[in-house]
Amino acid sequence: MDKKIILDKKMLAITIDRLCQELIENHGNFDNTVLLGLQPRGVFLAERIQTRLQEFLKKPIKLGKLDITFHRDDFRRRSEPLKASKTEVPFLIEGNKVILVDDVLFTGRSVRAALDAMVTFGRPQGVELLALIDRKYTRDLPIQADYVGKQINSMLSQKVIVDWKGLENAKEDCVWLINQEG
Repeated sequence: MDKKIILDKKMLAITIDRLCQELIENHGNFDNTVLLGLQPRGVFLAERIQTRLQEFLKKPIKLGKLDITFHRDDFRRRSEPLKASKTEVPFLIEGNKVILVDDVLFTGRSVRAALDAMVTFGRPQGVELLALIDRKYTRDLPIQADYVGKQINSMLSQKVIVDWKGLENAKEDCVWLINQEG
């Protein structure tokens, strides 16, 4: 298996800060804007974004965790059942602007499932998508991110892995492009 670093620790921190600045530019003080991290891996990015936004804005930023398992179009097509994660949305979505946060935008199917799952919590004023990595040219659905950390060209045989320090034995934050064998 061949691995290549897309974003190292330093560049990942810079990318997250840039994404936060773009969010502040478009949403001001986040008075009626909330973050929703897609379980499981989008939540880690959303927590980083929330922390940095709170440091920049000096105020609490609302963050929810959205599980999309039962809204996926491949839920019943897998040989092994998917394990659901916990959904935590401790605020009303109704009337708020929602920023969906995910680590990697690939086919767009997870985002479609997130939109379905989100509406069970109310009708938002608007929805935007933030993705750390946008795998261009791989969409099955016409979905694109409003905020992108880095766009990459990749083949279907490749995989993008976002490592967060302290999670799954990762020693530091890093984004990898992995060439899968066979």
